[in-house]
Amino acid sequence: MTRRASAQPANFEAATTELERIVADMESGQLTLEQSLASYQRGAELLQFCQTALNAAQQQVQILENGTLNNFNSPNSQDDN
Repeated sequence: MTRRASAQPANFEAATTELERIVADMESGQLTLEQSLASYQRGAELLQFCQTALNAAQQQVQILENGTLNNFNSPNSQDDN
């Protein structure tokens, strides 16, 4: 079971799918020690990729909340003089 450590997943969903497969492989108990270590390393890389993607998404949501979304709510919350 050889994996290229530098291969980036195509997207968040691909990374989570690969992570799920790695977990299932490791939980099966069928991997050698070397395979388990390689799988753990790949899992750590995928976890970092997913955390980065989630942080980017969170920043985008904050931008929307601080800009566009607030503009939609502002007319209802302002007092007319």
